[in-house]
Amino acid sequence: MYYRKFLSLSVALLIAISTLGVASAKTKKDSDSLQTIEPLNLAVLVQDDLIPQVGNELGVTREFIRSLPQGSQVMVAYITAGSLQVRQPFTTDLEKAAKSLRIPIGSTSASPFNPYVEVIEAMRKFKDESPNANAVLLISDGLDTSRGFDSTAAGHTLDIERAISEANKRNVAVFSFYAPSVGLTSRSRLAASYGQSSLNRIANETGGRAFFQGTTGFVTFNSYFDRLREQLNRQYARVR
Repeated sequence: MYYRKFLSLSVALLIAISTLGVASAKTKKDSDSLQTIEPLNLAVLVQDDLIPQVGNELGVTREFIRSLPQGSQVMVAYITAGSLQVRQPFTTDLEKAAKSLRIPIGSTSASPFNPYVEVIEAMRKFKDESPNANAVLLISDGLDTSRGFDSTAAGHTLDIERAISEANKRNVAVFSFYAPSVGLTSRSRLAASYGQSSLNRIANETGGRAFFQGTTGFVTFNSYFDRLREQLNRQYARVR
């Protein structure tokens, strides 16, 4: 009888300790996710020939822009057929920046040879006198076909090298979300892997990070934004 009572109390104690541990871990995780980051100068660049499903992600992208800390400046632009179309120049009006997003054209008529020439153009629009950290969010398939579809050029083309150099000169970190275009990367795993390799390289060499989930299919940007927020919290957390 005494043994059973002791066993019951022991089990109850273990359950209580376990519950406290889970609650503590959850509280810590919630606290981490709510860290306040420093204001950013962020250029959101969207490749205009991405598959139509990307248009469904405008809502979560707008919410991310709205969630940036006060004092942030955001530019929204589209990479289309060899040009950078700025929908919204840098502004502290985050609502205005969020509303400037539009559905990508989603046609090969809007396809650039690569996104990196326009990335360079966008980086030159950052203001030198701003005290904020600078970052680019590049939503793209990352594929550079300026030298043809060549495995030896994946991640090592002239325009990628120039984009990395420009980013480091201007202290701009490049973060990227991979999404397939209506062209090669939606039909070829090899093309998708080349594009992801290029996005990964420019991110790694500029202090940013590339986000992708396999070379086939497309789900949502939700997990991308979750991981991006975690990265920004670590990289630009305000000292408190």
